[in-house]
Amino acid sequence: MNLSDSQTGGAVPRRVSAMEAVLSHLRGAIERGDYAIGEKLPSEAELCRRLEVSRPVLREALRALQVMGLTASRTGKGTFVLAHTVEDPTFGDYVASDLLEVRRHVEIPVAGYAALRRTPENLDHLAHLLDRMERETDTTAWVAMDTLFHLTVAEAAQNPVFRRVIEEIRDALARQSAFLNELGGRREQSNREHRAIVEALIDRSEHDAVEAMSHHLDRVETTLTDIVRTPRTDTPTQIPTDSTAPSPSEGGPQA
Repeated sequence: MNLSDSQTGGAVPRRVSAMEAVLSHLRGAIERGDYAIGEKLPSEAELCRRLEVSRPVLREALRALQVMGLTASRTGKGTFVLAHTVEDPTFGDYVASDLLEVRRHVEIPVAGYAALRRTPENLDHLAHLLDRMERETDTTAWVAMDTLFHLTVAEAAQNPVFRRVIEEIRDALARQSAFLNELGGRREQSNREHRAIVEALIDRSEHDAVEAMSHHLDRVETTLTDIVRTPRTDTPTQIPTDSTAPSPSEGGPQA
């Protein structure tokens, strides 16, 4: 399944992964009311059989539902529906709205300070990170470097308190980054936004650094909002073939 240009505002079409399709299918079923609040979803084994996907793919989709606040997992009992609509996704210990509010009040001025105070070593570190991020194809590795990038910008502001604040929310930043990249295809766009931030630091432009970081956080918020507000579908989502699903000969579902 591919997104058309009209769906992406003229952007290059992005292939929808099996995980995204499974998430869309389950989210649609929950939002349509196919499962009542408090009701248990079918077991992982049953969902894998129905949707013809591997367990890792299904588990990623189930984790995304939990982040959205639609479901909760109870150890040894299964996954239960908590709500029929998405309110405010949770990343680690923090909800998305709280996290973004703090990021705006901290990271935007931090970028300005970093433009005025950065050292050659800070710039070298950031340039090296950018190069690695632009070459990286593994989402997990990229997400780790994404959080390190924001820590390094905070370090360039030459105030240890700023770095400590970013350290405090580092796990939440990583969870949010993974969520946005898996469901919003943010990686390439984020790389461009990061480069604009670094270019402003190189130029020692406080104004440009503040603008670049503001734009970056605006795009984070827009992508998150788009994911959360995706309209309910009344028809089942077609699940792309999952190459990692077990074949019929291995006990997987028959076609």
